[in-house]
This record gives sequence, structure tokens and C-alpha cells, in this order.
Amino acid sequence: MINKTVFVGKNVGYTPSAMQIRRVISRYAVLSLLILASYCSSAQAATPNRPQRPARQEKAWTLVWEDEFNGTNGTLPDATKWTYDLGANGWGNNELENYTNSTANVQQKDGNLVITAIKSGNSYTSARIKTQGLYDHAYGRVEARIKIPQGQGIWPAFWMLGNDINTVQWPNCGEIDIMENIGKQPAIVYGTLHGPTQFSIGGSYTLPTGKLADDFHIYAIEWEPTQVRIYFDNILYETVKNTDLAQGVHWPFDHPFFIILNVAVGGNWPGNPDGTTVFPQQMLVDYVRVYEMK
Repeated sequence: MINKTVFVGKNVGYTPSAMQIRRVISRYAVLSLLILASYCSSAQAATPNRPQRPARQEKAWTLVWEDEFNGTNGTLPDATKWTYDLGANGWGNNELENYTNSTANVQQKDGNLVITAIKSGNSYTSARIKTQGLYDHAYGRVEARIKIPQGQGIWPAFWMLGNDINTVQWPNCGEIDIMENIGKQPAIVYGTLHGPTQFSIGGSYTLPTGKLADDFHIYAIEWEPTQVRIYFDNILYETVKNTDLAQGVHWPFDHPFFIILNVAVGGNWPGNPDGTTVFPQQMLVDYVRVYEMK
């Protein structure tokens, strides 16, 4: 019910009809909407254009393999899941470390895998663990939650190699680098694919503030037969497709791969440690998980 003894405009004591009141209310409503639209348009014009981060590819995933590294403190990782690369042969990159399977260099502690790079005199030891011969898989989502080490000459990595490496050799087997960091670039993570003719295609993500070593982050790929998407903390920052290769170059990411975690010291890309590098350095891995699409 409308009270007809109202103040309308400048007419005091005037008693309008119900229809006249409705017309006035309608005009005020339209005017209010026009003012609001004008304000919103001005606010949008005043806001600079900002690049939008690509959304994560939301899919339904089924966990098919994992290691949560919840073994007893001081023990080696599960021998049914992990084995080791051993030795000090430079690994094709003029690296300085000697990889061991000693608990001084690799062990489970407080729910993490801990890989420790140690300096002793002019020598370095570290660890490189892998699932080769124990587990390999093609396609799906592969991820790990990792807190990386830091310092000039320190080179942590979470990556994969084709399970046919012993027959076709590298790089024909294919290599997927899910996470690489070099200590002289403390805020940059690299994701790269390598293959025949030694092609290298990938990208990088730069942390807006701070260093990657300050905290745990999730490093992941989502892998399909014709493409690999690379993520940092579920931010898609690179997609590599088979159509990105030069004509006639084989796409080697069409068969099972095994998983590798390591901390290298020195080498062609990161350079060698210097007086600023502090040892020991540790990479903490909360988990590694592999998913298939439902």
C-alpha cells in the first residue's frame, strides 16, 4: 500500500495519484541505473589491462602411483619404488658431484625425502634417485611438492626419461624436465622437453616475490599423446605440442617414462659453486604422485 501524503519533488502537501507516484519511482530507478552504469564504465576504463594467468586444466584424475616418503627417519626411500644412479662421471654436463646411495646424501625424514649435497674438501657428494626398472608410465598428471635448495652452482631437478633409453639412447628416448632451477636464478623455474636432434622446447616461470627455496611448491605436468602442459603451483606456464617440432623430427613422448629426482653440483649450465655457496644444501620432497585421467 502506498502512502499518498508524501514529499514528491518540490510539491509539499500535494496528494498525487497512485499512477503518478509509480511513474516517479520508475523514473528514479532508471536514472539510478544509468548513473551506476556510467560509474562502472569509468572504473573499468581507469583500470589498466592486465594479463590473465591461464586457468588450470580441471580434469578428473585417478591416483595410480605415489610415494609420500613416510618411512622411518634416517632410512633410504622405498626400494620397491626407487633405485639410484651412482658415480662421479660428470653426467654429460661437467657436473662435479659424486652420486651415492648413502643416507648421508639421501634419506627419509619427518615425512619428506631429503637429498643432501655435501662438500668435503674439493669434492662433492649428492644423490640421484629414479624409478627406472621399477615403475614407468605414459600420460596423465605427474607432480611433486618440493622445497628446493639454493646457491650458486646448485642444480635441483624433478624430471623423466623414456624407458627405452638403454636401447635408443639419449636424446632419442625423450626427456621431460618438470622442474629445474639453477642457483644463480633463485626465483626462476624451468620446464623443458628434449628429444631427437637434441631439440629443446620449453619455458620458465618467475616467482613474483621471494625465492623458490623459501617454501614448498608444486611442480607438475599434464601429459597427453600430442602435448605436455607444464605447471608451477597449478599455474599453467608452458604447453609443448608435437606440432612445435620441425618437420620430420620424431615426437618421442608417446611411450612410458620413469621418474628422477636429484641435486647436481656445478656443470655447464649453472656454473660451479663459489665463495657464496653454503653447504650442505638440501632438497625436501613431500611427495611424488602420478595420476591417470578417469
